[in-house]
Amino acid sequence: MKTDVRTIVLAEDNPNDVELTLAAFAENGLLNEIVVLRDGAATLDYLYGRNEHAGRATGNPGLLLLDLKMPKVDGLEVLRTIKSDPLLRTIPVVVLTSSRQERDLVQSYNFGVNAYVVKPVDFQEFVGAVRALGGFWAMVNEPPPASEYRSA
Repeated sequence: MKTDVRTIVLAEDNPNDVELTLAAFAENGLLNEIVVLRDGAATLDYLYGRNEHAGRATGNPGLLLLDLKMPKVDGLEVLRTIKSDPLLRTIPVVVLTSSRQERDLVQSYNFGVNAYVVKPVDFQEFVGAVRALGGFWAMVNEPPPASEYRSA
């Protein structure tokens, strides 16, 4: 079992979806720190450790849950930026979206997403999906050694 608890970044602008996701994490007993970012620009600032996030702890998060439809910079652009940067591309990115558009799905995989999950409408199904995502990516998945992560 892993001893390090890695940060999970939740990039989501919908307050109801943020609340549901945090409730699902709490219900599933995940101990990871959750950083909530409300738009794509703030997400990139956090990952690059700049602007209001200039003083954050170094290292990449263990997981980025990314909504596609966000203000300032959309999720697809955030994903493209992350996966094209050698310092960030090892971050596991799971698109967690309400979009069922084939174009979004295909583009996400073309940009290198690790998983694409459509948000279930039913709360219990949503909790189950978050349990599976958090459990796998935060607890089971082995990330590259810390020395391979970006130092902010």
